[in-house]
Amino acid sequence: MSSLRLDLPSSLRHELKEPLGPIYTDADELLTVAAEPIVAVGDIVTYHLLEAGYTPAVAFVDDRTKRTAVDPEVRDAVGGFDHCRTVDNPAGTITGPLIGALSRGLGEDGTTLIRVDGEEDLAALPAVLAVPEGASVVYGQPDEGMVLVTADAAARERCRDLIGRMDGPADELLAALS
Repeated sequence: MSSLRLDLPSSLRHELKEPLGPIYTDADELLTVAAEPIVAVGDIVTYHLLEAGYTPAVAFVDDRTKRTAVDPEVRDAVGGFDHCRTVDNPAGTITGPLIGALSRGLGEDGTTLIRVDGEEDLAALPAVLAVPEGASVVYGQPDEGMVLVTADAAARERCRDLIGRMDGPADELLAALS
């Protein structure tokens, strides 16, 4: 699976702009309705959850937000995880190493920070499929807030559909997540 790579076709980009769940601007409010384990995708989302006193089970960061470097305050605040991994995942892709790190992070005791060399934006899609039923995935919606996705049948079907339309061996990736 280490060579697995799906690429986002330009035809799907517009669909990913539509949030997979409700948008929150307050991390404390989001945490009152989110269910564990929580996977955070993005530096700013992870920062806000940590600032609210909550460490996600798994968090993906790439030291960037909206294609620019995050502020040193954000970068320095993202820490305190039990485990840390680094994976390569180019922009606009979902790779085998990213899926492997997600699976290991969800399967081990404690919390896991996954530093992505490249881009972590699409990690929310496989995360929705990898977490237990009813768990939460939180990702950033640029200039709007944090999207809370509950891993239920509808969210999982939407993620399966999006992944299935990516370029590459989607069936192999979906089989690895089931």
